[in-house]
Amino acid sequence: MSDKKGPPAKGPLDGVRVLDLTEFIFGPYATQTLGDLGADVVKIENPGGDRQRHGSKHAKSDSMSALFMTMNRNKRSVVLDLKTPEGVAKLRALIPTAQVFIHNVRADAMARLGFSYEDVAKLNPGIVYVHCVGYGSDGPYAGRQAFDDLVQAASGAADLLPRVDGSEDMRLLPSFIADKVSSQHAIWATLAALYHQKSTGEGQFVEVPMFECFTHFILLEHLYGETFEPPVSHMGHTPALANDRRPLACKDGHICIQPVSRAASAKFMELGGIPNAYESERFLSAPKGSRVAVYYAMQREAAMAHTVEEWMKLGEEHRIPIMRANGLDEVLDDPHLKAVDFFQVREHPSEGGWRAMRPPVKFSRTPATIRRSPPLPGQDNDEVLDE
Repeated sequence: MSDKKGPPAKGPLDGVRVLDLTEFIFGPYATQTLGDLGADVVKIENPGGDRQRHGSKHAKSDSMSALFMTMNRNKRSVVLDLKTPEGVAKLRALIPTAQVFIHNVRADAMARLGFSYEDVAKLNPGIVYVHCVGYGSDGPYAGRQAFDDLVQAASGAADLLPRVDGSEDMRLLPSFIADKVSSQHAIWATLAALYHQKSTGEGQFVEVPMFECFTHFILLEHLYGETFEPPVSHMGHTPALANDRRPLACKDGHICIQPVSRAASAKFMELGGIPNAYESERFLSAPKGSRVAVYYAMQREAAMAHTVEEWMKLGEEHRIPIMRANGLDEVLDDPHLKAVDFFQVREHPSEGGWRAMRPPVKFSRTPATIRRSPPLPGQDNDEVLDE
């Protein structure tokens, strides 16, 4: 699939220009989504380019890493050296044309360059100025460097897996999840400020602190007993942290089951050859403190009675929540994702074939679309600066 020629379908943010001075993940993922929604995202890069472009063996060329490709479609790249008067002047000239100015540079560095909120608002009073920061500016961590691992560690996320398996060693979740979750906060914050801008004409400063965003995300369930004052129990959602909360091996793969009632759970085990599980001597004779372990053991045994496809059909037939458990490589061939055209192989001008994940949300009137491949550094300088 190649980038479409001719007039693209208009998304809900058609007519919104975003000046994007972000790099890495927290920021680029957010602005890519704004681009998917129809915004004209102008990615401002220094002469070396977004640092996420480089340093990966998982790439076809040095400037287009896999991570860069997955987070920078629907953008135009303009390279400006903001350490020179010429580069500063060109960015200043773009500011009045934009509705959003977003960056993840330290506040003091932006002030030195002449692009603090106050500086930018003088050029465009109605602009939405979004600062993606590590830590809120009114706390003692303000100004410290922040990356995904550091924020996972500070938020308590690194304590979750040890609570599951009893290990003494804290471990990070195997995903850049703090970056991605914080990017989602940056998206809705930007959209809310744009709504206010459209309603009133007023711009504003928006701060999106990664630590606070991710801590909010992690503690929604894990604040648990500390939700109340005084606390009624411990932190950490007990069912979510159960060591047996995992997919089950079956005849030819793995499935996941989440019965929402005792009846559904009993039916699952009956279908797996264990009738009347909750009335069985095996279950009732176990000490009450051990019955959860017996329950999970019976689940594991029952799962082995059928194949993945058989369980998928039985789950639908008996209204039991069952889903195939895909290995990471198997996700590419998931029948549902294939049917909805989730993975789209497109043609990049320099990199050749690349796999895009289509915008997951559907709009009946203003579709989210992929209109541009991830840009080469500075490929759109002339086009943007001459507009």
